[in-house]
Amino acid sequence: MSRIAYVNGRYVPQRDAAVNVEDRGYQFGDGVYEVIHVHDGRFIDTDLHLARLARSLRELAIARPMEDAALLAVLREVVRRNRIREGIVYMQVSRGVARRDHAFPRDAAPALVITARHGAAFPRDIDAWTGTAVTVPDIRWGRVDIKTVNLLPNCLAKQKAREAGAYEAILIDRDGNVTEGSSTTVWAVDAEGVLRTRHLDHHILPGCTRAAVIALMEAAGIRFEERGLTEAELRAAREIFLTSATSYVKPMVRLDGAAVGDGTPGPVARRLFELFSRHADGAAHNVSRLASFSGIG
Repeated sequence: MSRIAYVNGRYVPQRDAAVNVEDRGYQFGDGVYEVIHVHDGRFIDTDLHLARLARSLRELAIARPMEDAALLAVLREVVRRNRIREGIVYMQVSRGVARRDHAFPRDAAPALVITARHGAAFPRDIDAWTGTAVTVPDIRWGRVDIKTVNLLPNCLAKQKAREAGAYEAILIDRDGNVTEGSSTTVWAVDAEGVLRTRHLDHHILPGCTRAAVIALMEAAGIRFEERGLTEAELRAAREIFLTSATSYVKPMVRLDGAAVGDGTPGPVARRLFELFSRHADGAAHNVSRLASFSGIG
């Protein structure tokens, strides 16, 4: 069966899908995107993803292509036409098509592309869901809190990880502080046993899975701190794990070749993996923490 994409109002075979060569997303990276996990035919954390999409569009002064209810209908139709039970749906909004000029065009309509693809079933065994990470310098721009399609530095970092045989690249800023992964949020249980992740600011993306996990922890009474980590603290951590729409809760058992803790998933990661698994299955359906997107600027 041919994959089906939605492109600016039309459902078309993905092999025939195209955008104008003067689309500003193609020429300038002038656009934003979101990825939503599909589990058992349902979207996970839809409210968080749509809220972050709206925020990204506002930050770049790109008009919304449609209201949320209409967008959700299109997302569901793309998933239905592609017969996705487990996988992802990807949406990208650019400023639109205009004569090439750095300044914003006055009359361009936003362009919307949506695709979907099958993926592996949700992991059930955390011991089989581990990975390794390497550290690389964070060379990204100053507003990575906006989920733009400008991902070349992230791609370079991810390639470093792949060349090292690792799952993820953890980014270190010029002051020696951990920001995030190339496509994930970084969490650590520090040497004193405190669960920590960096506070939200312009230097990290406000992760939707991060927000969902925080809501689950608050409901379960699990203590944590939104406080940054230095590279040295990361290397001394008892546990390191990642969160994202496709990593879920994923323990990192080695960092730059050295074992993290005893080299197996730790108790905190195990507990959060269990909580998020239940959340994904619907026991905690629609948990959200939209306030986590505020205060960034």
